[in-house]
Amino acid sequence: MKLFTGLRKIREFEKGQLPFINSIFDFDIVIEIGYEAEQGRPLTLKRLYLLNICSRGTMRRKLAALIAKGIVIRRPHPADKRASLLMIAPVTVKLLGKYGGMLTGICASHFK
Repeated sequence: MKLFTGLRKIREFEKGQLPFINSIFDFDIVIEIGYEAEQGRPLTLKRLYLLNICSRGTMRRKLAALIAKGIVIRRPHPADKRASLLMIAPVTVKLLGKYGGMLTGICASHFK
């Protein structure tokens, strides 16, 4: 088992392929938005705040940056015009799928 070799490969991929992940908060926000969409219930901003990933101020800044970079898409809620739905951009979903495949391969070869 080459633990640190595997961890290093993971970090190299993250730095090179996931430059929008500047902190663990960014990653948690993306994961939660993607998870809820995958479950068929796109996340609203209010529900994202209720997850307590970070403070509201930090959440606003992080989310604004992810939206500006095209990682997160904010759409009007079809039933509630006051709310917005958050989704992960399709290109980002594809990139995260590649990341998942890379993690699977590294785990199989380095973390036995």
